[in-house]
Amino acid sequence: MRIGILGSGRMGGTLGSIWARAGHAVTFSYSRSPAGLERLAREAGARAGTPAEAVRGADAVLLAVHWSRIDDVLTQAGDLDGRIIVNCCVPLDAADRELIVGTTTSGAELLAERLPGARLVSAFNTAPSEALAALARGWGSAPPPHLLYYGDDAEAKTVAAGLIRDAGYHPLDAGPLRTARFAEPFAMVTAVLAYEQPGGPALVYRFDRLGGEAEETDEPHS
Repeated sequence: MRIGILGSGRMGGTLGSIWARAGHAVTFSYSRSPAGLERLAREAGARAGTPAEAVRGADAVLLAVHWSRIDDVLTQAGDLDGRIIVNCCVPLDAADRELIVGTTTSGAELLAERLPGARLVSAFNTAPSEALAALARGWGSAPPPHLLYYGDDAEAKTVAAGLIRDAGYHPLDAGPLRTARFAEPFAMVTAVLAYEQPGGPALVYRFDRLGGEAEETDEPHS
């Protein structure tokens, strides 16, 4: 699969590198450091380019920038109609301390309004980037942790579920895009646990049902 990365910081850089090692054709873009972007691509066995070049011909696009950079990166990316976009952005203020959107709408829903022709699905915004790197090094024999994903486009969700599995997680379908109203605040909980509590930031989670064994499925639902 051809994957364009819009935002090559900790999250975009880590996920893009994991997917490149899994055999996907990855193009990194949008970094403060052109030299750093080239180095990231070289070490991952991928390409570096502009946002427009990353989007061109991509089967899926990862949107992984700070909320304050959304307008800039989308302007540089150009036409996204028909593209599957995996959004891992959380609508945070400049200090990364407070949500600036919710709970009668969400950052994901605002993105869908801004990009009506795109095929948006949200994932990875409840996973610290340090956990991604730890999983990439090997999880052992334990069951993989869950990762929430949600959206209104069934095919986009199927693509996202595959990319989630490539990153070492079990994809957990959390329903339609409006779930973002509650998942984005949950992302703040995972950030507090990862970065403000002891034990290190490589935090993962699993949801289990008591009193019965529900069959897990990767099939998207809405």
